[in-house]
Amino acid sequence: MARTPSNMLPLGTKAPSFELYDAVNQKAQNLQELSSNKATVIMFICNHCPFVKHVDEGIVALAKDYLPKGVAFMAISSNDVVNYPQDGPELMKEEAEKVGYPFPYLYDESQEVAKAYQAACTPDFYIFDADMKCAYRGQLDDARPGNDKPVTGKDMRKALDEILQGKLVSAPQLPSMGCNIKWK
Repeated sequence: MARTPSNMLPLGTKAPSFELYDAVNQKAQNLQELSSNKATVIMFICNHCPFVKHVDEGIVALAKDYLPKGVAFMAISSNDVVNYPQDGPELMKEEAEKVGYPFPYLYDESQEVAKAYQAACTPDFYIFDADMKCAYRGQLDDARPGNDKPVTGKDMRKALDEILQGKLVSAPQLPSMGCNIKWK
């Protein structure tokens, strides 16, 4: 499995707008209707990546802890489904239901959204503040397949807590690491 780091979108970047197909509810969803006036988490994931599978439960726990606090969550799969059919919308729906994603799982067929966010890997995490400016980008925590570190979500939890308290996210922000996005 190739280890690809995040590109680290510049802090302060305004979240690029999008409208994507939600594989779970089978409707088009746009960023404006899915975002929050407190904080918005956007995750680039996919079904087959061992890095994503390693943190799936941690992602669900993070969302369940912060959704009640007004934080919005959404996941996007941008992989080429011709060469990686396991990442297609039908199987995205199955995966979301199996894992219990409490957030939309969106399909970026054109890969334009991944490019707009400079996403490089799965998982790749972004947190936008109330003004939809990038306040955090990087890792969930330092757990990786095979490194025996627990999945806690500590890096993103710290960032979300600081954003919800009206503070700037304190450094350092470390890149996420995962499988490269499967470009067409």
